[in-house]
Amino acid sequence: MIERAGSESGTRFMASVASTSNEDEATNKGNMWDLEQKLDQPMDEEAGKIKDMYREKKFSAMLVLRLAFQSLGVVYGDLGTSPLYVFYNTFSRGIEDPEDIIGALSLIIYSLTLVPLLKYVFLVLRANDNGQGGTFALYSLLCRHAKVKTIPNQHRKDEELTTYSRHVFHEKSFAAKTKRWLEGHEYKKNALLILVLLGTCMVIGDGILTPAISVLSAAGGIKVDHPNMSSDVVIIVAVIILVGLFSMQHYGTDRVGWLFAPIVLLWFLFIGSIGAFNIWKYDSSVLKALSPVYIVRYFRRGGRDGWTSLGGIMLSITGTEALFADLGHFPVLAVQIAFTVVVFPSLLLAYSGQAAYLMKHQDHVVDAFYRSIPGSVYWPMFIIATLAAIVASQATISATFSIIKQAEALGCFPRVKVVHTSKNFLGQVYIPDINWVLMILCIAVTAGFKNQSQIGNAYGTAVVVVMLVTTSLMILIMLLVWHCHWSLVLIFTILSSAVELPYFSAVLFKVDQGGWVPLVIAAAFLVIMYVWHYGSMKRYEFEMHSKVSIAWILGLGPSLGLVRVPGIGFVYTELASGVPPIFSHFITNLPAIHSVVVFVCVKYLPVYTVPQEERFLVKRIGPKNFHIFRCIARYGYKDLHKKDDNFEKMLFDSLLLYVRLESMMEGCSDSEEYSLNGLQTMQSGDFLLTENSNTFTSNMECTISDEDSIVPIKSPLQANKLRSSGQTSQNGIDELEFLTSCRNAGVVHILGNTVIRARRDSRFFKKIAIDYIYAFLRKICRENSVIFNVPHESLLNVGQIFSV
Repeated sequence: MIERAGSESGTRFMASVASTSNEDEATNKGNMWDLEQKLDQPMDEEAGKIKDMYREKKFSAMLVLRLAFQSLGVVYGDLGTSPLYVFYNTFSRGIEDPEDIIGALSLIIYSLTLVPLLKYVFLVLRANDNGQGGTFALYSLLCRHAKVKTIPNQHRKDEELTTYSRHVFHEKSFAAKTKRWLEGHEYKKNALLILVLLGTCMVIGDGILTPAISVLSAAGGIKVDHPNMSSDVVIIVAVIILVGLFSMQHYGTDRVGWLFAPIVLLWFLFIGSIGAFNIWKYDSSVLKALSPVYIVRYFRRGGRDGWTSLGGIMLSITGTEALFADLGHFPVLAVQIAFTVVVFPSLLLAYSGQAAYLMKHQDHVVDAFYRSIPGSVYWPMFIIATLAAIVASQATISATFSIIKQAEALGCFPRVKVVHTSKNFLGQVYIPDINWVLMILCIAVTAGFKNQSQIGNAYGTAVVVVMLVTTSLMILIMLLVWHCHWSLVLIFTILSSAVELPYFSAVLFKVDQGGWVPLVIAAAFLVIMYVWHYGSMKRYEFEMHSKVSIAWILGLGPSLGLVRVPGIGFVYTELASGVPPIFSHFITNLPAIHSVVVFVCVKYLPVYTVPQEERFLVKRIGPKNFHIFRCIARYGYKDLHKKDDNFEKMLFDSLLLYVRLESMMEGCSDSEEYSLNGLQTMQSGDFLLTENSNTFTSNMECTISDEDSIVPIKSPLQANKLRSSGQTSQNGIDELEFLTSCRNAGVVHILGNTVIRARRDSRFFKKIAIDYIYAFLRKICRENSVIFNVPHESLLNVGQIFSV
């Protein structure tokens, strides 16, 4: 569908076009287009229904059960390995009273019930972004429902994407008031961004601490069976496992992922069965921990020590955030079934069994998990525990890669190499540079602390901060996205705070006992991410303020005051409108420019993916004889630029399709009538053409306008239809031949290399951030030419320097 606005001589078109080298893929992607053509009425209302139908995934009962089984290996590995170290970290100073074991078990039971089960599995998981979970998924939802994005590069036509779903609310509603309050000042947007970055940095900390504590706890089983063995041997074994784990990351989880679910299922069955056996064998009275009365008694006896032990209790719910972050490839129902049927009862039995064992062997609290295993299954259980620890670590590392990819896409992390490791799953990525950084830090934590207690304190701090960030974002989600009544939001806030704030206060007491580690890691990554985002925002503002008006370009004439040499020049810019300053800088200093100029804007939207058939937007700038175009390439935060993607070819094919559509429309406009009083549609060939009289303007106004009229065309199949229809005008054929000849003459990619520096009168911290940190990050990050596979011989960098 194309929307046409303007007089006959000054009409400007803009179309969403796509290109693909695979004809079969093009045919498949054309199914939506074929459905649209069969509709007898305009697409306004019906298109939304079709999009919703295509977005909905209906799963059979057997498929849901199979996905629930597979989710065990991806989602629940981290949460499932917590029994390895919870009781040791809770009673790091030993057990003084057997009743304390009952109180701690009661706290564990209600923590598992309130946080993972009720809050996350049945509430937070519903706040997913088209199936994607995690901190940035929540932020993406908020960016679509309120203008809180700090770099305002969105276009109104971006909202028509299939994956761009949002709800409309009444202007007088509480949600509308919240939206206006949030959009009111820049500091609120920055505060929200810092909150999201803080949660992201803590998730990165999880990616360091989870492998350390899980693998070290699992390897500690060797010493239980050989008491005289030195602790250094356990450290060495753990480090060897960690090195092997991180060294295998480049293979991805797709090749061995089928093993994860059976391993984790076997793990849950073993710990549940052993727990039930220990309850029967040692002390079934631990089941009275189901009464919350023992929690009150626990705090009365323990005082401050009992309160600070919450830092150990909280480790029983670690992995809950990974549960949400790794949601990506499973329906919510499958994740809920896996937790309620397998994970939750197995964990309750495992902790109750350890508590029953400790009632008779209080001095074994250091190695409570391995000590409570019957001797006949000790070594099989040790092997399964080690494998489960590796699976848990793998899931957290993969989640770290994924969230860094999302941060990079939203302009909050330096450009790094991202490798797609799976042909089947969009979110499975590997980042080599980050992988080795994680490995070094993980080994440093493991070898530096040498015991689970301090690592557990560090781990608890990271987890509770992420939970608080998620709660804060969920409050906004409930108001802006779900449109919940303020009373329900208040109840959620009070209940979440009542559980999470006590945990937070407890881990603060252990900052000097290892809790400082995630704070240091998070602070370092937060500085990197915020400085990078600040520098990117200033570069965008510079381009916006320094952009050249199209009227200036028109005043230069068709030759632009230069020699137009054969060829195509792709000028890359962050602007979706206007002429970038690097172009004026280029033509001011050089006497020639290419016959065809295309301004290419690559931008990321707050959606998880942009379908290939909706990726490109193309429009003409100025009269035809100027041969200047704009092409906007849109990506979601999960989309990747693969090596086999020929970005240059996709740009050129999009340009050709646009010219065909434009010439076909001109051929129709001479013979068809239109109404100036409203909206009229006409059917010509296979295309539904729409004319809106409200936007008719003079030639000059239409030419220099920054407003875009786009109704996306869904499929590259239209290119074939246009060829067969024979409706392309002679002028269109001439321009197509001209574009093809220019491409054969040569293509040059012109990239701006804008350098920012702090002003001389800037504050000391600003100079450090801009002149040293941001400059260093720009130096080591990947260039756009590498990301888009631009040949080195076709690359031309245009440098500019400005001060902030």
